[in-house]
Amino acid sequence: QVQPVESGGGKVQAGDSLRLSCTASGHRFRDCHVAWFRQAPGKEREFVAATSRNNDDTYYADSVKGRFTVSKDTYNNAVYLQMNSLEPEDTAIYYCAADYKNLYIDLDYHNWENWGQGTQVVVSS
Repeated sequence: QVQPVESGGGKVQAGDSLRLSCTASGHRFRDCHVAWFRQAPGKEREFVAATSRNNDDTYYADSVKGRFTVSKDTYNNAVYLQMNSLEPEDTAIYYCAADYKNLYIDLDYHNWENWGQGTQVVVSS
């Protein structure tokens, strides 16, 4: 089992940056796929970014490509989501999810079992 814990959310202005952190107890992140999802009010949870356990490849939703960067820090057992050029449309609760069972990353949030409690990001215009 792996239990992610997110931190780093907050309220910012459009164009600002934030860095979210995800740490974990249980399995080490080097053995896991780790993904960030987000859920805006009244909307379904959606994939944002992920880093693979296989070769540290990274994946991004089109809406954040070029603005967000996901990285894994194996020494500190953490995964970060650096968010630049934030837009009001990025306002959501951001969740970290981890998977150590599957061979490949699944972009469907229904198929992830280990979730953090979420951290709120609010971007005002």
